[in-house]
Amino acid sequence: MGAEQITQQRILLQYSKGPVRLWRNNVGTGWAGRADRATPQNLRALAASIRPGDVVVRQARPLHAGLCVGSSDLIGFRTRPDGIAQFVALEVKSPTGRPTKEQTAFLDHITQAGGCAGVVRSITDADTVIHSAV
Repeated sequence: MGAEQITQQRILLQYSKGPVRLWRNNVGTGWAGRADRATPQNLRALAASIRPGDVVVRQARPLHAGLCVGSSDLIGFRTRPDGIAQFVALEVKSPTGRPTKEQTAFLDHITQAGGCAGVVRSITDADTVIHSAV
């Protein structure tokens, strides 16, 4: 497990209950369609380059997961003292990791809309972002 994953897990454990709740936001693209498993009997019919155990997705269409390109690793809410839920977005990076342009744009959008957002490298960073927001 890499540094970012360990930090993510620690932050998620810290904020799994109470007035701040965070969830992992996986972003990516996969494929959906009708699956045909390659077997020795149908290998020739599928294609010469396919091996037993491979899966062919017929009538494939992309399946997009996550909020959007650039959306943060951890998302959720914090309940403010006045009882209002405020959106939280944390982009978790290793000590040397840098956010992409899309990630920076997402964080800026959330902050400008009144949410809590930032790049974090530790639980301390996450606490600062979450608890310094208005």
